[in-house]
Amino acid sequence: METMEKFIDNLSSMDLMRSEKMSLVQLIIPVESAHRAVSYLGELGLLQFRDLNAEKSPFQRTFVNQVKRCGEMSRKLRFFKDQIIKAGLLSSIHPVVEPDVELEELEIQLSEHEHELIEMNSNSEKLRQTYNELMEFKIVLLKAGSFLVSSNNHAVAEEMELSENVHSNHSYDEASSLIEQEMRTADQSGLRFISGIICKSKALRFERMLFRATRGNMLFNQAPAGEEIMDPLSAEKVEKTVFVVFFSGEQARTKILKICEAFGAHCYPVPDDFSKQRQITREVSSRLSELEVTLDAGIRHQNKALTSIGYHLTQWITMVRREKSVYDTLNMLNFDVTKKCLVGEGWCPIFAKAKIQEALQRATVDSNSQVGIIFHVMDALESPPTYFRTNHFTNAYQEIVDAYGVARYQEANPAVYTVITFPFLFAVMFGDWGHGICLLLGALVLIARESRISTQKLGSFMEMLFGGRYVLLLMSLFSIYCGLIYNEFFSVPFHIFGGSAYKCRDATCSDAHSAGLIKFRDPYPFGVDPSWRGSRSELPFLNSLKMKMSILLGVAQMNLGIILSYFNARFFHNSLDIRYQFVPQMIFLNSLFGYLSLLIIIKWCTGSQADLYHVMIYMFLSPTDDLGDNELFWGQRPLQIVLLLLALVAVPWMLFPKPFILKKLHSERFQGRNYGMLISEFDPDAEPGSAREHHEEFNFSEVFVHQMIHSIEFVLGAVSNTASYLRLWALSLAHSELSTVFYEKVLLLAWGYDNIVIRLIGLAVFAFATAFILLMMETLSAFLHALRLHWVEFQNKFYQGDGYKFKPFSFALITDDDD
Repeated sequence: METMEKFIDNLSSMDLMRSEKMSLVQLIIPVESAHRAVSYLGELGLLQFRDLNAEKSPFQRTFVNQVKRCGEMSRKLRFFKDQIIKAGLLSSIHPVVEPDVELEELEIQLSEHEHELIEMNSNSEKLRQTYNELMEFKIVLLKAGSFLVSSNNHAVAEEMELSENVHSNHSYDEASSLIEQEMRTADQSGLRFISGIICKSKALRFERMLFRATRGNMLFNQAPAGEEIMDPLSAEKVEKTVFVVFFSGEQARTKILKICEAFGAHCYPVPDDFSKQRQITREVSSRLSELEVTLDAGIRHQNKALTSIGYHLTQWITMVRREKSVYDTLNMLNFDVTKKCLVGEGWCPIFAKAKIQEALQRATVDSNSQVGIIFHVMDALESPPTYFRTNHFTNAYQEIVDAYGVARYQEANPAVYTVITFPFLFAVMFGDWGHGICLLLGALVLIARESRISTQKLGSFMEMLFGGRYVLLLMSLFSIYCGLIYNEFFSVPFHIFGGSAYKCRDATCSDAHSAGLIKFRDPYPFGVDPSWRGSRSELPFLNSLKMKMSILLGVAQMNLGIILSYFNARFFHNSLDIRYQFVPQMIFLNSLFGYLSLLIIIKWCTGSQADLYHVMIYMFLSPTDDLGDNELFWGQRPLQIVLLLLALVAVPWMLFPKPFILKKLHSERFQGRNYGMLISEFDPDAEPGSAREHHEEFNFSEVFVHQMIHSIEFVLGAVSNTASYLRLWALSLAHSELSTVFYEKVLLLAWGYDNIVIRLIGLAVFAFATAFILLMMETLSAFLHALRLHWVEFQNKFYQGDGYKFKPFSFALITDDDD
């Protein structure tokens, strides 16, 4: 009971419609306490600092060197993380809680680790490149040998020509050098050859280029390498081709070497003696085995170092981010004249002042400072930031409102009503309790795995979907409710709440699907009677129902918006807006469309056959004519005349009085007369940082034009906004008809065949259409239309949306982008 009483007390003390009351505070912090004080405030996350050095560039600020050091450490940490990911050791990164090290000590550790990793990477790259070159050389020896054997059998002069572009980073024994360049003297008229390896994709162009350069005076032999091998330069596995080019003459040799260099071909020396080939092949294989052992040892050593780094990486990243954010915040503070204290200003909620003072006192004690931190409230001339306390449930709805514009300070918050009205208007357009159950299952999965998903890194779409999981929950629940009212389950009606109120006229029921139904019992207890389905009058009945329902919902929500404008004006003590904006707007809207809503309800209750189109049109064209059969109640004609006159009077009521009264008030102020403050303390056109005392100039023509635009916009908007709510009817009808088409023309049509394959295909097409068209595209369409109804038709009646959001300094709000 005590817990419940405390909850009720807290709820009653919290104004859900208004943003938190804010205070502008000043902090005077001794230099020795500054770092610790800002750190504690970052943990608290309830103070938004003002930048007192906005005119200075980032390089002119006091703590620029510390910020640079943190930025350099962030770079090193990103390098470590990239190396860990590249090595496939991401699982070694564990968030551990250990005592924080000093920033200077951490900086030394990171430099040592970076130097060690860079050295290991350099050695590994050299060894890997050598290994890849030897692997290519081995393949060339094996593949090119067959060409040379054939050449020996034909008594071709044996001359080995070695490339000048041999890729090697190591020297070997004198007699068995594998990749060094070797020049052998030969007769100029003898036949020479160059052997090497090239990417398979370049082989054809390479051969053509050689043919053209030597004018056909060469013999080109090639053979596939047989497997993908690692390229020494790009370190990527590619398919390659071994080639041997036979030529004659020094000039041809020079051309061929240049072409090999241009195409990225790697040339290797292959002896023409078969015994020498085998000897070199054994040497290469031995060297490859040694390099494999060395590379494996290097990889194990590097993985061990990366695992050790990964164990502390999360803690180091968090620490560096916090330190950088602290110094960025300290750069927003100014030194006082003695250079011994830092002066800062910021906004904080009134309820948080005690917590902030406690944190500052703790910082003073922990830093062993002899001087305490001074905290006092300042007078604010500009409008404070807007801060709404939200939770996991309400945050998504607040984000929907903030996407249109952040509320002005202490302005009525539309999110309080959006929690219910937004999912309900969505459901009016999406109403189908079968589809609603599908959405509900999706929402429940997201909510059930909330703790697990919140710790994972999601894509933009999934992050948006997860953030709106509670919006999706209410949308699905209201869709089930509206689907029960429409009596649609994947477009199929069911007798859930009892039997139908209609029956067939005759025993054969031959006219059951036309006009052959008669009413024989009380109306269906909840929602639409299932017998309307398939009848001749189904579409006219549902169109009439949903169209009139859309108008009723639209007029009700627009009235709610105007009523909220009254609460805004009352809260800001703006009596002019109450008298000359709220009252005439209520009169105008309800004289026309409020009256139309009344006629709809009366027609539903009485079962009248009156034509409401005729009534509303001739209310303007011939207000004094007799209504005849269109009269729904006694005294309707004089009431229409009175309402029409009130609507006509409301237009100049909105337009003229307010500008002239404001002009009169300004004249009285100019003459020094005393009068009551009738206008808001905050000018709607004021920007943050401007003082109220500066708004002394009064331009009557500008005020009058602004009021005229506002009045014309409301008068025309009353008509267009009401018509805009008909989208509820249109999308609901479209969703219902699409569901019907997919059910009847796909599923039932396929089920009519006595063939299991056709039935399975029909079922698959129906499931695909339901999932991707009705559950995805239609959901998005209804969501966007509900969003427009709230942003334009509802919020433009009262919501200024020209405030700025409260952004406190908080470690919890630091993201990866802050690196």
